[in-house]
Amino acid sequence: MIERYTRPEMALIWTEENRYQAWLDVEMAVCEAWCEQGVISCADMAELRAKAGFDVERIREIEKQTRHDVIAFLTAVEEKVGPAARFIHLGCTSSDIVDTANALLLVQAGRLILADMDRLLQSLKTLAFKYKGQLCMGRTHGVHAEPTSFGLKMAGFYAEFRRHRKRFADALENIRVGKISGAVGTYAFLNPGVEARACERLGLKVDPVSTQIIQRDRHAQYFTALAIMAGGVERLCVELRHLQRTEVLEVEEGFAKGQKGSSAMPHKKNPISAENMSGLSRLLRTNALASLEDMALWHERDISHSSVERVIMPDSTILADYILNRLSGLLDNLQAHPENMARNLRLSHGLFFSQRVLLALVESGMPRQEAYVMVQRNAMKSWEQGAPFPDLICEDREIAARLGHEKLADLFDPVYYLRHEDEIFARVFASDAE
Repeated sequence: MIERYTRPEMALIWTEENRYQAWLDVEMAVCEAWCEQGVISCADMAELRAKAGFDVERIREIEKQTRHDVIAFLTAVEEKVGPAARFIHLGCTSSDIVDTANALLLVQAGRLILADMDRLLQSLKTLAFKYKGQLCMGRTHGVHAEPTSFGLKMAGFYAEFRRHRKRFADALENIRVGKISGAVGTYAFLNPGVEARACERLGLKVDPVSTQIIQRDRHAQYFTALAIMAGGVERLCVELRHLQRTEVLEVEEGFAKGQKGSSAMPHKKNPISAENMSGLSRLLRTNALASLEDMALWHERDISHSSVERVIMPDSTILADYILNRLSGLLDNLQAHPENMARNLRLSHGLFFSQRVLLALVESGMPRQEAYVMVQRNAMKSWEQGAPFPDLICEDREIAARLGHEKLADLFDPVYYLRHEDEIFARVFASDAE
């Protein structure tokens, strides 16, 4: 992933240095397991612990000749260790090391992403409670529907991202497995005890049955969880982009001192963060498709997945980390405009009261379709003439005779639409208080 979208802490996980260190950690864990079984002497194990290391430039140099990165790595380590190096990689195949090390790297990256999600959830929760009770227009098909609150909007996104977090946490736990089972997974030159102890040392579970590799449904779950999360990011960003339109202007992204919105138009303040995240979310979803394609490999293993994973493992986790942090920053600096929310409520002349009038007529005993026609004719008149809908309803003799003026007066209070807001908040945030 390009530097522009890479945060330093996540970048460190995907350096060559850290990747080879993960490989070395796996190799050493296997050696420690062999030592416990008496295959490697304590003296040789002490020498391995003291001398095992690598030089990235030397690995690159060797790989130019071997054209095999694991062999190049092993050769570079052997040069540093000396005779005891004969025990490194004992009974193992390359995938024992690479797949197990990739699990370590994906867990490292995943834990950062979970922390990012926690920060985002806190940002959403803060906005939800700050704007609880703040009436704004709810829209369906982009058209005024009925009032909601800006706090309820944010509570809805909070509930969604809590699901995203759980989904990804489950995927992270599912990827936290290693395999040290040999060339086709039969332990022909190993034994399950070595695998168990090596994985335990690495903080991994054992894959119950592996071929030459860990099966890629685990990886697909990891990357599709990120993709679904990215869909949630774009959904929230699309909402904020719409609300920032000049005609709406219920919110604005923060605009820093000295920031410029357009090279041509000095007045511009654009929703650039939300647009950026909408675009990057598409990359995350695209990478998930690649992970699904990696599931079907020939027999016990081929390497068609390998080239894909060299790209999507760092790129997807780097993007997820970047997007989640940028979204938290956007929300923390979001400028809400309650006065424009109130203004926009008035734009549709009170037409959002139509369902309340309809149901009042139904409750009075009028057939629903008859009541619908009666309310709709006033709604269309309000649209066409720009006349206040409540006034037209009160002037309609049939409706007034049916409901009475006292009942009508009670129908046109927008606060009515938030009467269950407390209950919804209690459901959404109940687990946070436990």
